[in-house]
Amino acid sequence: MRYFIVDDDRASRMMLNHIINDSMLGTVIGEAANGEEAIPQILMTQPDFVLIDLLMPHLDGIATIERLQENRFNGSFIMISQVVNKDMVAEAYEKGVEFFIHKPINNIEVQTILRKTEEQHRLKNSIQAIRQSLTSFEMPQVQTKKTVRDHIQSILNDMGIVGEVGSEDITKIIEQLVSEKHNLAPLPPLKEIYEKLAMLTKTSPDEILKESKAIEQRIRRTILAAMINLANLGIVDYTNSEFEYYAPRYFDLTDIRHLMNQIELDGERKTKVNIKKFIQVLYSDILHRIA
Repeated sequence: MRYFIVDDDRASRMMLNHIINDSMLGTVIGEAANGEEAIPQILMTQPDFVLIDLLMPHLDGIATIERLQENRFNGSFIMISQVVNKDMVAEAYEKGVEFFIHKPINNIEVQTILRKTEEQHRLKNSIQAIRQSLTSFEMPQVQTKKTVRDHIQSILNDMGIVGEVGSEDITKIIEQLVSEKHNLAPLPPLKEIYEKLAMLTKTSPDEILKESKAIEQRIRRTILAAMINLANLGIVDYTNSEFEYYAPRYFDLTDIRHLMNQIELDGERKTKVNIKKFIQVLYSDILHRIA
């Protein structure tokens, strides 16, 4: 261990120096008679331990510790004092002093305390080394990649229709288009898309036809719900981010404005629904997100 001794009493410095060297506790790398003299030397040599007198002229022990800590000195402090003032002792502990050596200096006490501090120092360094080792072996957090469904649900949620009955039909259609790697244009006819989806649960031609029509109606109602939601957003705040992005992109803005006027005037909620445009734009957005 590397020690630095700060004490205005030359005899005390000599005694501590002899004890440390004779007991092979470490090496005294510097001495100073007061805090002002000690600070630059300590910051330059960076000892493991500073043995420092509590009461010194010009700059006492506690003030010296504060100055060193302000300059980011990370070594440990052992206070030397003949004062038994509880308040001063408490303040010293608060500043980071780990042990006290009492004056007059006693050889056995000094050896006992320095061995304890050395043991604590080694233990602290071992724990720090273990932590660093564990940190280096920690597996980097793997961000879970969003699925196609996650992206679709996110968009439908923005438009307030993720809970609509037709949202599942829309989700399955887009998933199917992605899995089949369809080009953006032209998409298959809607009738063909509905039939493929219907065949996942139905087998006979009549059942497939009936389910296809039901799918179309569910999707139409769901898209209309999205238009109504966006129209309401536009009425409240025309600069709303969802309104600004989805209204002109997924729909004809004229139809959205017509809906806004209806809602404000008489509460009517009827307008044209362009399913093909909605599916086309949604598919385009999903391809962009998963690219």
